[in-house]
Amino acid sequence: MSEMMDKSGGNPFEDDVSLKSNRKLGVMNKLRRSIRRAAEKSPIPVGGKGPKTPTKDDESASSPPPPSPSLSCGSPVASPLKNDKHKSLSRSKTDPNMSRFGDSLMKKGEKIRRSLRLPKKDNDKTDKQEPLLPVSEGSMEEKEEEKVEEEKRMEEMDETYELPEIPNTPLSVMQINNLIEKEVLEEAHLNLLSMRKEFQQEQQKHADDSPMELAKKEKDLSLLYGNLRKKMGDIVRDSNSLPSRNKGLLVPVARIIQEEEKRAEEPGGLLDSWMEAWREAVAEGVKAKVEKVPLEKKEQNVSWLAIHLGHLGKAIVEDLENVKKELRWSYPPSFKVFSTYVRSYHRVVGQHLKKLEVEVTEQKDLYALLDWILNRYKSERIMGSLSLQPDMQAENTDLQLEDEFLKQLKEKYCRKVKEDMRSSLDRVIELEDEEVWSERKALRNEENILKSLFPMDIWTNVKSNAVNTRKIDAQLEVKVLSSCLEELKHFPTRFESEFRRRCSALRPQPLWTEYHIAYINSFTSLQEHMEGYEASCPGEVEGLKKEVKGLVVRLMEVLEEQFKEDIQPYLRRMMTRKWLTNDDDFKQLYSRTNQLSQHCDLMMAQYVQGFAGRLHLHVVKQYVGQLMVNNYSCKNRKHEKAATKIRHQWTELRNLFEDMESPHEWLHPVGDELSNIIGQKNKADIQNHLQPLVEHYPDFSKKHLVAVLYFRGLMRGREHQQILQKLSALKKELNTSGDDRNQVLFGDMQVTVNTDCLSNLPFSCFSFLNN
Repeated sequence: MSEMMDKSGGNPFEDDVSLKSNRKLGVMNKLRRSIRRAAEKSPIPVGGKGPKTPTKDDESASSPPPPSPSLSCGSPVASPLKNDKHKSLSRSKTDPNMSRFGDSLMKKGEKIRRSLRLPKKDNDKTDKQEPLLPVSEGSMEEKEEEKVEEEKRMEEMDETYELPEIPNTPLSVMQINNLIEKEVLEEAHLNLLSMRKEFQQEQQKHADDSPMELAKKEKDLSLLYGNLRKKMGDIVRDSNSLPSRNKGLLVPVARIIQEEEKRAEEPGGLLDSWMEAWREAVAEGVKAKVEKVPLEKKEQNVSWLAIHLGHLGKAIVEDLENVKKELRWSYPPSFKVFSTYVRSYHRVVGQHLKKLEVEVTEQKDLYALLDWILNRYKSERIMGSLSLQPDMQAENTDLQLEDEFLKQLKEKYCRKVKEDMRSSLDRVIELEDEEVWSERKALRNEENILKSLFPMDIWTNVKSNAVNTRKIDAQLEVKVLSSCLEELKHFPTRFESEFRRRCSALRPQPLWTEYHIAYINSFTSLQEHMEGYEASCPGEVEGLKKEVKGLVVRLMEVLEEQFKEDIQPYLRRMMTRKWLTNDDDFKQLYSRTNQLSQHCDLMMAQYVQGFAGRLHLHVVKQYVGQLMVNNYSCKNRKHEKAATKIRHQWTELRNLFEDMESPHEWLHPVGDELSNIIGQKNKADIQNHLQPLVEHYPDFSKKHLVAVLYFRGLMRGREHQQILQKLSALKKELNTSGDDRNQVLFGDMQVTVNTDCLSNLPFSCFSFLNN
């Protein structure tokens, strides 16, 4: 071997020794380390100054011969054999492999020389040393050493290799198994191949009778191969967790797998794919990595899942970085190591998340899990990390999840959103009770509109759910909105029930009225906020509108009923003897109506007109209706005083309802027109004031006129008959039927006729009263 190396241009190790006296201390240390690394890679023991050709005496006195060379000739990774502990196959001193290793050693020495920028020897074998520049003992040495290490590490294994010579006679089963246990894999494999060859030869010889010895050898082969595969699986599994121990073993592992894949059809081996077993071992290593990621109990830390997912993402990136920088170079390109690890993480992490999902019950944790699966896993934080480029560009970045898992997870999230929405709405009612109803506290006046705070709280809740979910998935956002609105649809009824239960005792206090107006406004505001989601969830928004409208109508009706109850006693005493001389009842009527007008100022504009119009019509009907139902008659010229009083009171009521923006302007003339009829001194002049009344109110009939004339004090006589005839003529002339149901005032007004005053009339005269 020494002679061969001299002929090829000298031993690089001896050249390095010759430079000792001319090198600085820092460079010499670097050189020694480089020489030591080269020597460690060589299958030939290296002495103090160079290789030594062993003699026969040396062989007999020295330790056992070196193990078989690496399955990959010239591989940068040395076999992890320990010569003082393992007995290897004996080799001939004229082994042709030795010359190959000599060439390999020379090539490695030359590569080291180039990396260290040492001068080459010329053809005359004369040393020409290049001048050395002064260098810092720290930085330059470290940079050069890192560069050498990086170049060595980034050398890709050759796809092809030359299998070392298979021993003619294999070791015993026990010896082979011992080699496997001690991880002398290439030696064990060569002996297994030898044993397998013997088995195949014996099988051909005894194909018919199949002796017991053949069956025993087949069983031994199966057991040994099984142990070898298990040991290789352990090495592959732990290769990324124990890099310093197992990386050196990956080269023989890869070559054994390649060789066994070639011999898959030959008898004596394992039927299952060795490459597939390797992938399973990689997945087991990935699984072990994932299971080591810290996971706190949710009872101990509310952020348990977010913390775990953060650690998991970091562990994935660090592991794949190590695969990219270190492990991949211990395999041939066909293994596609990086892709295999990436796919393993897709599958293993998917299975891990499936187990985690069972423990996830809170909305925030479900959100974190979905966000991690749909966004973070494939983002630059994990699979899209810059440190993994460009290798990740050709890889799929999606997790490998079980069928329906993601769909079920989204449904679970939507259900939880709905549950939490219901809880938050229940809390809204509780807060309203604690802060408003129980304290009998007035609600805030915002821009002259009474409102509660809860619509904004609910809208903020729904919006935050929508915005946050949109970051995960646009389709999921629609489902979440649907869940929120579906639950919100039942809120108005539940709120109304609790409000009535807690605040009924306040009726009819002004605070009770203010609460009703405030909640009419509040639920209307809530509906307006939710209308922004009509395009996404039209059915749910329409359902909410229907519920809010029903609540507003019921709250309005209660307010109207209460107002009618409040003013009814005062209206009943209108147009009486007491009314003519006392204003107390009207003052109460005016005060209650005025208070309602002030409350209407605090109501949203879209409700004021309808509310004021209904109450306006009611007050007018009740006020004018007292002319139709009372038996009081203004005698001794009291009708003039009564007419003046009606005109004055009517003006005050009309002004109130105008301020309330009542849409029923058509009601304004009736008070003045009735006052004109009642206040006429000359009975004959009454018929001259009928036309405006008939024109404005076509449903004014003779029975209503009889009642008004009775209040005026005109009960019989020729003037009475003439006035009634004039009314009939006007109605025919104007062709008024009173069928306009939008402006009905007298049509459904109750009329009570005093029969005493008509006792002197012929029976035939009663027929016209219904006309």
